[in-house]
Amino acid sequence: MSFSYRRTYRGPIEAVLLDWAGTTMDFGCMAPAVVFMQIYERRKVPITVDEARAPMGAHKKVHIEKISKLETVRQRWQDAHGRPPTDDDVDAMFAEFVPLQLACLSQYSKLIPGTLEAVAELRGRGVKIGSTTGYLSEMMKINRDDARRQGYEPDSTVCASDVPAGRPYPYMCLQNAINLKVTTVQACVKVDDTVPGVEEGLNAGMWTVGLAVSGNEVGLPLDKWQALPEPEKAAKRSRAYTRMRQCGAHYVVDTIADLIPCIDDIQERIGRGETP
Repeated sequence: MSFSYRRTYRGPIEAVLLDWAGTTMDFGCMAPAVVFMQIYERRKVPITVDEARAPMGAHKKVHIEKISKLETVRQRWQDAHGRPPTDDDVDAMFAEFVPLQLACLSQYSKLIPGTLEAVAELRGRGVKIGSTTGYLSEMMKINRDDARRQGYEPDSTVCASDVPAGRPYPYMCLQNAINLKVTTVQACVKVDDTVPGVEEGLNAGMWTVGLAVSGNEVGLPLDKWQALPEPEKAAKRSRAYTRMRQCGAHYVVDTIADLIPCIDDIQERIGRGETP
């Protein structure tokens, strides 16, 4: 008989990598959706909020490009301009997007309930806090300053503009692992409210937690979410959970306030020799 042996990591969770909009601040991930709709409206090609949200999590220029490739949007563009959207159109819209996004970010920078408590618990366990985002570095400066004033400051922040490609590629997660000096990606947990953000963590070989309610999948600010009748909440929650599970998230919960039990379970699984 012949046998093979596999090395398994059984140590502590070393780092948790958190997304920003929809995960730690801006309940409903409202800031980017509002501006995507605005720049298409300026081109006389109105888009729906679902179309604006469809590629959420990507680098913002890639996001605009992906919207332009949606069949419904391409048809509207054709009707308005007599031709399909081009790369030059995407470049021009992205150039407009940046200052518009910078101007409104602070309106949507309130921390999501449970963020400070979850981060404090993780830090108390010796876990480092990293972060990834589809925002550009100049946008993140605003969010980081606003977060700092509210008591939140991760140990590492990597933007899509800092790496060769954004989500779902793993580069932002891997750069965080380098910045935080973790020993193995199996000791990291990626937390995100978007499908590409979960895929980013999976592609990096990390554990993943999807946040179904606070971010892009439901897409409602906190007050509107809380005001929904329970049957509507249940329907939206169910759809979001299904989407997150189908993309491969190891865990799916409502918001960051529900994160710590996932961390506890991941730590137990690591202790048993399980891998992401």
